[in-house]
Amino acid sequence: MGRIQLENVTKSFGETQVIPPLDLSIEDGEFAVFVGPSGCGKSTLLRLIAGLEETTSGRVLIDDEDVTLVSPSKRGLSMVFQTYALYPHMTVRKNIAFPMRMAGLSEAEQNKRIMAAADSLNLTDYLDRKPGQLSGGQRQRVAIGRAIVRDPKAFLFDEPLSNLDAALRVGMRIEITEMHTRMGTTMIYVTHDQVEAMTMADKIVVLQAGVIEQVGSPLDLYRAPRNLFVAGFIGSPKMNFIEGDEAAKRGAQTIGIRPEHIDVVDSGPWTGTVGVAEHLGSDTFFHIHGTGLADILTVRAVGDVQMSHGDTIHLCPREGDIHRFDAAGLRLS
Repeated sequence: MGRIQLENVTKSFGETQVIPPLDLSIEDGEFAVFVGPSGCGKSTLLRLIAGLEETTSGRVLIDDEDVTLVSPSKRGLSMVFQTYALYPHMTVRKNIAFPMRMAGLSEAEQNKRIMAAADSLNLTDYLDRKPGQLSGGQRQRVAIGRAIVRDPKAFLFDEPLSNLDAALRVGMRIEITEMHTRMGTTMIYVTHDQVEAMTMADKIVVLQAGVIEQVGSPLDLYRAPRNLFVAGFIGSPKMNFIEGDEAAKRGAQTIGIRPEHIDVVDSGPWTGTVGVAEHLGSDTFFHIHGTGLADILTVRAVGDVQMSHGDTIHLCPREGDIHRFDAAGLRLS
């Protein structure tokens, strides 16, 4: 079991409140991702769940048990940090075994769990190596293995892939997601990368300045963002926002349209000039000037569309994919 609830939780550092009163439930077996810009409170929230920070007020419950005043080591959680925190003088085997030795598990049980974790994380051939002989991705897998063998109620990941290069991040993202599918254990994952959030999560929690802006599945947030902040944060490239007459005629203060929902056409209602054209093969990203709608309008076209800097481009938004927001920035139905 690994159901986690936060009830009216707050956190202040001195006179500064970084987490206003907050309620959140993460169900047993869910993969929840906390996402938001730097300084939004996502890591602080994770540390409150782990017990590494004390709550200023409110309650933290794990499987309906109040653990607000329980020490981190007794909450039944395993945490994986951005830094690997491996012991350089110990082999992979000994690094993975370390928390079990501290817990007094028998040698036989330790070996059983080590081999199961190593097999799951493709580390079997590296058990006798030391961290200095491993790649960054392999070291991160060792840190995850050390968390797995504790058989926790939930895993807490604090930006674990930030130190890896782009290719390794993609590979580890897939491995962690597959691990969740195999194990079915509750996982909470902190990242500033909305692509990681969209590809890994069952549930995304979008935070800004310690406030939960929206909670939902990746596609819920993509299709129906509740405000301008979520609309601009979820999606890559980010949503285009347009004000003025184009919004007013649709009964909104602001309209939003994602780059992939604007079609390049021979003749259309919007016209502009191509600025930067990014040809990626599978897609082409156009940054359009002079539309009179926004300073720069970003358009995502499928395939390699042959237009270059200075070309005139005609565009047609897909009306069914236009998002409308009121003067307060809230979504209109």
